[in-house]
Amino acid sequence: MAKNIINILIIIALAIPYRGFSQVVSSDSVQSGQAVSSQTSGANATTSNLNGAKKTKKKSVKSSKVSFETFDMNYAKALKYYQNGQYLSAARLFEELYPLSLGTTTADTLLFLFADCYYKNKDYELAAFHFKDYARHYPGTDKAEEAHYMCVKSVFEISPVYSLDQSSTLYAIDEMDLFIKTYPYSKHVEECNQMLDVLREKLAQKDFEIAKLYYNTDNYHAAQIAVKNFLKDYPNSQYAHEAVYILVKNNHEYAKKSVNTKKRERYQACIDAFKIMQAQYPNSGYYTDAKKLADDAQQQINKIKK
Repeated sequence: MAKNIINILIIIALAIPYRGFSQVVSSDSVQSGQAVSSQTSGANATTSNLNGAKKTKKKSVKSSKVSFETFDMNYAKALKYYQNGQYLSAARLFEELYPLSLGTTTADTLLFLFADCYYKNKDYELAAFHFKDYARHYPGTDKAEEAHYMCVKSVFEISPVYSLDQSSTLYAIDEMDLFIKTYPYSKHVEECNQMLDVLREKLAQKDFEIAKLYYNTDNYHAAQIAVKNFLKDYPNSQYAHEAVYILVKNNHEYAKKSVNTKKRERYQACIDAFKIMQAQYPNSGYYTDAKKLADDAQQQINKIKK
């Protein structure tokens, strides 16, 4: 009995400090929990604010995105960019607006301005492509002729210097010929003819330099063919009279270096070349030198005859 009472007292004694510690821990835990809760609340508030900011930002971005709802606003913005000379910014907006405008009266204007942005920014390849696209899709509009003309101007700018590949030049010539045939009474026809002259002269210079190269490298037969083809294709070129002089010199040297059985006909070819100069380019600065070579060729023929 006494032993049981002692055991009960021991248990009670042990329980008292345990209960105190528990209360301390509990109290600290409550305070800590309140602090954590406060921090969590603060963090949640911060997160909430950030999320709110993000939502606001998203709403802001969404409101400026090109759509049917914001079409008029963005169209006005694109026009302002265009008027202020900010052509790339304008082009980006016009490009996004154009698909939304299809089927409306605004579509052709958008495409024209889009193409013109590239032209004004000197991106002539893209300008040519989009002006051509306009002329193809809107042939009956007021701006169709102007778009085709701007395409012509763009491809003219793309044409490289004569020493490079002239595929772009040939394409430009084709586009100009097409424009003149399509709009024979256009106010732009005269300017197109002037551009054609420049491009054809560029092609002429390239062929002339090739013929001259053959002569300078003693490739006489190839030079003969090249000059004759040049004169056939570009009789009115500024290089034509010099090309004839090269032919006279070429045939004279060719004859002089030939075997005896070929000399007579090749000296005669020199004289025939000079006759072209007499008939077509009597005022050439090369006329006197060409005549001396032709006279010498005739003397050589006379010697061969004897």
